[in-house]
Amino acid sequence: MTAEDYYKLGNEYRRKGDWKHAIDNYLEAIALDPESPAVEAKQMLDDIFAFYCKDMYNP
Repeated sequence: MTAEDYYKLGNEYRRKGDWKHAIDNYLEAIALDPESPAVEAKQMLDDIFAFYCKDMYNP
C-alpha cells in the first residue's frame, strides 16, 4: 500500500469513529511519506484528544 492508501483508509476509520485504527493508518502513511496530508490529519486528532476545558470540570 502507498502513503495515499493509508491516508484514505485512516480517513474512513476516522469517519466511523474508530480513532485507534485511524491513527495507526495515519502513522503508516507518515512513515512512508513524511510530507503526506496524514501529518495534518494526525495532528488534528491529537488536538482533539488533548482538548481540556477547565470550565467543564468546574461547575
